Amino acid sequence: MDLDVFLRDAEVLLRGEKAEKLALFKALLLEYNQKYNLTSITEEKDIFYKHFLDSAAGVFLFPQGAKVTEVGSGAGFPSVVLKILREDLSFTLFESVGKKCDFLRVVVDNLGFSEMNIMQIRAEDAAREEKFREKFDVCTARAVARMNTLSEYCLPLVRKGGKFVAYKSGDETELQEAKKAVELLGGGEMKIYRYELPEGYGSRTLAEVKKISSTPEKYPRDRGLPRKAPL
Repeated sequence: MDLDVFLRDAEVLLRGEKAEKLALFKALLLEYNQKYNLTSITEEKDIFYKHFLDSAAGVFLFPQGAKVTEVGSGAGFPSVVLKILREDLSFTLFESVGKKCDFLRVVVDNLGFSEMNIMQIRAEDAAREEKFREKFDVCTARAVARMNTLSEYCLPLVRKGGKFVAYKSGDETELQEAKKAVELLGGGEMKIYRYELPEGYGSRTLAEVKKISSTPEKYPRDRGLPRKAPL
């Protein structure tokens, strides 16, 4: 797939049909950023390309009607943008910081989203709960951790046959480093999609990992270990 063509189409949608909801999201982001410190990116053009359009880049990887979880939701990237573009998707957002959860609930209420649940919980803890473990069609994350650590957070939440979609920079070194972790956690071959954000905003990649077998019960390890001692 030519992602540059797809990005142009996504930009048309975000500036046209979806512009009203996107503008409301941006206004809420800037308002709450003053007290919650949600993002260091505050210029309008930077927000559009670095946050909104980048979040939109992976929307084609989400199956119709997918049950999606997002790890480390923060200010809602990519989940809020994906929901604006794809109302058919349902989301469960895992975020450990209370004030960020408060912001996300404000966004959900103001944008009139349905089937978008905010959970204040760490991914490691959520993955040990039967109601969440291996229950999702897709798990996604952006700007949370290196790929080997992130795989341990995300793959235990994905059902067999589902997928893990990670938003990453243009540096693919960490994707190669994560192959062992992905295999240990039940993941299959990693597909990498490369794209360039317009107007010199940089190279980016999407990493897609299919879940081919159940994650061993010992993963994820206790909180802190996935970062301190990556697989």
